[in-house]
Amino acid sequence: MADGTKAVVDTSAADGAADEAVLAAAIDELADGTARATAAGSSAKKDGRSGPTDSGAAAPAATTRAPAAPEPAPTAPAPGGSAPAEPTSETTAPLSVSEIAAELASVDAAARTDPGPAAAAPAKRPPRDPQPTHDPRDTATLPQTLPAPQRRSGDMIGHRYRLEECISSTETFSSWRAVDEKLRRAVGVHLMASGHQRARKVLAAAKSAALLGDPRFVQVLDAVQEGELVYVVREWLPHASDLAKLLSDGPLEPHEAYQMVRQVTDAVAAAHRRGQAHLRLTPRCVLRTDSGQYRINGIAVDAALRGLTGEGSGEDAERVDTRAIGALLFAALTHRWPYPEDRYDLKGLPRNLREVAPDQVRAGVHKGLSELAARALLDHPPHHAEPITTPDGLARAIALMPRIRQPQPELPAFTSPPRHNTHALPTAPNPTRVVAAPGTAPTPVVAPVRRTGRRLRTVVKVTASAVALGAIGVASWQLVDSLRPGSTAVASPQPSSTSATPTAHAATHDPAPIPVKEALSYNPLGEKADGAASLPKAIDDDPASEWQTNWYSDAFGSKPGTKEGTGLLLDLGSVQTVSKVTLKWSTATTAELRMPGKSVGNAQTAKPGDFTVLGKKAGTAVEYNLDSPVTTRYLLIWLTNLSKNPDSGPNPGKYQAFLGDVKVFG
Repeated sequence: MADGTKAVVDTSAADGAADEAVLAAAIDELADGTARATAAGSSAKKDGRSGPTDSGAAAPAATTRAPAAPEPAPTAPAPGGSAPAEPTSETTAPLSVSEIAAELASVDAAARTDPGPAAAAPAKRPPRDPQPTHDPRDTATLPQTLPAPQRRSGDMIGHRYRLEECISSTETFSSWRAVDEKLRRAVGVHLMASGHQRARKVLAAAKSAALLGDPRFVQVLDAVQEGELVYVVREWLPHASDLAKLLSDGPLEPHEAYQMVRQVTDAVAAAHRRGQAHLRLTPRCVLRTDSGQYRINGIAVDAALRGLTGEGSGEDAERVDTRAIGALLFAALTHRWPYPEDRYDLKGLPRNLREVAPDQVRAGVHKGLSELAARALLDHPPHHAEPITTPDGLARAIALMPRIRQPQPELPAFTSPPRHNTHALPTAPNPTRVVAAPGTAPTPVVAPVRRTGRRLRTVVKVTASAVALGAIGVASWQLVDSLRPGSTAVASPQPSSTSATPTAHAATHDPAPIPVKEALSYNPLGEKADGAASLPKAIDDDPASEWQTNWYSDAFGSKPGTKEGTGLLLDLGSVQTVSKVTLKWSTATTAELRMPGKSVGNAQTAKPGDFTVLGKKAGTAVEYNLDSPVTTRYLLIWLTNLSKNPDSGPNPGKYQAFLGDVKVFG
């Protein structure tokens, strides 16, 4: 141990061989009857002793003590690393064979249990990069800053993607709108130098985001390292507007803000349950489509491009995303960014204004949404409310809130029509248009108006008298006819009278809505229920949430052996009188409205031919107006033609239907 390196080397084999050699030499010396002081001194030194050995065992006969000799000067250690035996000032009695064996055993046990400070456990290594990688190089050797690759409009990437417009550019990467020449569709492309220290993490984040497969996130289509370039290709939504653009005109309405925070929270919570985090959720990343659905862009990739991945625990990532959702809701309610800086075309809060709820910044903010934003954004919400630190907790809090429904459009104010005598004979020009001279009373105006009103009342009285006399005459005739022997006049007019009453009532009153108790999948021509996971979304009074059918490779009935259709069965809970049904589809769909026949026992197991067709419509906003109201408990929406999904969306090129809302009226 002279050079200090043997402490970390395993020398158990060498020490064992040395101990065996010492034991053999000691036994030989005892057998010869010679006692060497060096053996005792060496044993004492190995045990940490410098004086005589005190052993409980009986020692052999002591030898004569040698006279003291002057202590020589210490000698230098041998080149081999072991120092020569130091001379002792006295000699002691030699140890017995059993004592030597016990000494060696104790030394060996001490070496095993206490390796000494030099053999201590090595220090813990720092945590490894959580992002998966197959590159054996150490990223610490790569440059931390490397300029973004210089590209121009019209350049081709990967012999497939043609760059068109640079959307944003930083020191390390650039983002472009491009065209996929192979599939002829618009895409988004991020470019970064492959030699950058973040390049491998960006590729890993893009691949993990592509495996997420959640349609609520903008899909990652490709992630490639090619030579000196790393590029990530994502889906492009040309008709979507980000939240920053939506807030340019002012804060969102409570219903729209509620839909935004609910959809974004559900999507982020689902991503965290699968081990994914966004870490950079801003108003630029939240996109609203034409159908009212919110989609999230840049899951994991945006943070990796800016070096924000792999630095926090799972709990930290959940808190970061939850606070970001709280900031989005705060901005949507107040039209202010909840931090002192002005960001995303929004003015920041004053620096002396901290830990405030949205309703303290702007008047008229929805109380429930204000409390929700404060609990998600602030570590110490007002009124001692408990902060929300995870997306799952935020989703549960939103589910406990009363649903904020969309306000009904305001009807125009009713104005009474001008009173004109349409039955009067032509008269002289209206005297009301004559401007009277100053100082004269407009007496000619009053007399004609009174005369016209009196004449109208006279006509109404005469007409009412004639109608009453006619009704009395008809009733008298029916009474006399019913008293004749064998007459059936009582039975024949009665059905016509009762059947005409609902028709007149329906013509003069708006249809009353009938709540749908349950939506059931009706797929007798398939092997499993069609769209079973999203059935409640068809009747939840929320057009943004949709019932989605399974996707099909071919249109219904287009080839021999393909299905003729699929359906959605509506259970009204009891027998109801139905006069109208309305449907709202996201894409053009052809569907028939049917009701079960009288011989059907179980509507869910009946065949399609056992239903009566009430009407057939095609389009997105469909309305079935029944000429004669029907009485039934079940209604069947039988889909016979589905639209083909676009190439840029989920399930591209497949046939699928999306039903956002269904209403039944009596």
